[in-house]
Amino acid sequence: MSVRPILVYGDPRLEAVNAPVEIFDQELEVLVDDMFETGWRAPGLGLAAPQVGVNLRLATVDLSVGKDSDQKIVLANPEIIETSGKISLEEGCLSFPGLFTTILRPRELVISAQDLAGAPLELEASGLLAQAICHEIDHLDGRLLVNHLRGIKKKMFLRRVAKMRKTGVWSA
Repeated sequence: MSVRPILVYGDPRLEAVNAPVEIFDQELEVLVDDMFETGWRAPGLGLAAPQVGVNLRLATVDLSVGKDSDQKIVLANPEIIETSGKISLEEGCLSFPGLFTTILRPRELVISAQDLAGAPLELEASGLLAQAICHEIDHLDGRLLVNHLRGIKKKMFLRRVAKMRKTGVWSA
């Protein structure tokens, strides 16, 4: 496993179209292993392939951040098929390092996807897991944290991005 660089806001690959995963092979396994390792080191709860420069509909989620291998989830070609309830939650993103904002997310959801071997799976999630899955699926749809914001809240968030770039905290 190796740690890959995480792209930050401003890199066009974060908003590009992501191709479906069609080949489930050793190369995909290596990518998934690297994504888990990269996410754990950041540290983060999940990581989407576009965040490491690979424009595939692939995401990893691990709420334990590497502490419990039973919590590792691989989602190839995930689609949300049902949601219920709404909840406002603070959310950050590895592609916006050090920045957080409040996002409205479904309280519960059901998704369909494929696992690392390409087998279909259906997953029900609530709470933090639902939030993490929604966040990663947003990445696969080219939707970033800032796209959830409107008006003054969006302007203030983008000012913080500009300030962090200017001070050299991170750059695109």
